[in-house]
Amino acid sequence: MTMKVLSSLPDLRQARRLVIKVGSALLVEGKEARADWLATLATEIADLRRNSEVIVVSSGAIALGAAKLGLAKGGRGSLADAQAAASVGQVALARLWSDALGTHGITAAQILVTLGDLEDRRRYLNASATLARLLEAGAVPVVNENDSVATEEIRFGDNDRLAARVAQAAGADAVMLLSDVDGLYDRDPRESGAKLVERVDGVTPEIIAMASSASSSGLGSGGMLAKLQAARIAERAGITLAIVNGTHPSPISRALDSGTGTLFPAQADASARKAWLGGRLAPSGVITVDLGCMAALENGASVLAAGITGVEGAFARGDLVAIHGPKGERLGQGLVEYTSAECSAILGLREEQQSAKLGYAPRAAVIHRDHMVHA
Repeated sequence: MTMKVLSSLPDLRQARRLVIKVGSALLVEGKEARADWLATLATEIADLRRNSEVIVVSSGAIALGAAKLGLAKGGRGSLADAQAAASVGQVALARLWSDALGTHGITAAQILVTLGDLEDRRRYLNASATLARLLEAGAVPVVNENDSVATEEIRFGDNDRLAARVAQAAGADAVMLLSDVDGLYDRDPRESGAKLVERVDGVTPEIIAMASSASSSGLGSGGMLAKLQAARIAERAGITLAIVNGTHPSPISRALDSGTGTLFPAQADASARKAWLGGRLAPSGVITVDLGCMAALENGASVLAAGITGVEGAFARGDLVAIHGPKGERLGQGLVEYTSAECSAILGLREEQQSAKLGYAPRAAVIHRDHMVHA
């Protein structure tokens, strides 16, 4: 998958796939949604889609639901309040995005995820496939954490980090976090002499020390520290991230035209987005391939059933498996799309022969190249 080189804020317009995160404080003011502001943002998203596929990660469900239910502290007084508020607010949030994007003839799709959906390999594959299919169909996925069922122990905790994880799952080039400040400052932006840091090449402890809670409005859960943590996730995965001010009318155009914001360039090439596959987890099994498949893998192909000669171990769909060549040489590893029993049943078979063995239409690959790393 060819990655765009994004070395400045204006370059984000050229991203092949872009994730835009919108915080609660931008979307909700008082007890009402900022409908006019959202309409302008929807226009900007429509403009971006001339060159890019766009995914939105949107906060706001708890704030909207709390207003409807009359809950104190913006619905964050207790876990039960937050879950109840989210249940009501998710309906309102989905309607807001559907209406705003629908004005431009764009279909919005709601995706609610928990931490486990992107950390568990099987569920990660499902989320990745859903995002890819929605984008292929021309929709704009609108993603939010499923706070109606998530507890503190299984939450991302903020949509900044969620945006970075979604970008990984979607194979995005860039993430844009719309904040309530222009970006990262070298100190509290309310202090005299505070300077905007325009570019950060690597999130170091010194950079983390610059984080201030001043950008957290109280409606949401993500301050500057959460944004820096998101930047660390993104940069290590070969994804560029930007923090820009979303409070202005036409916030994206303002930031990209003026270059105002903080850019965290990707710190690795495209293979880094799959680095978490390479060596950190013990494979659940081994798939051995023939010389033809081995040669195809060297040219960036996926593992197909026709090229498999052997299956070892017991594994489920989504597990990590090692890929070996004809002489037992380790070629790489990846997330498998079938169980070990299914792999054994279809090894050596071409696509048109697999349906009879499986009882259903075969998937595109046994291990897709997007979910594989080479040794």
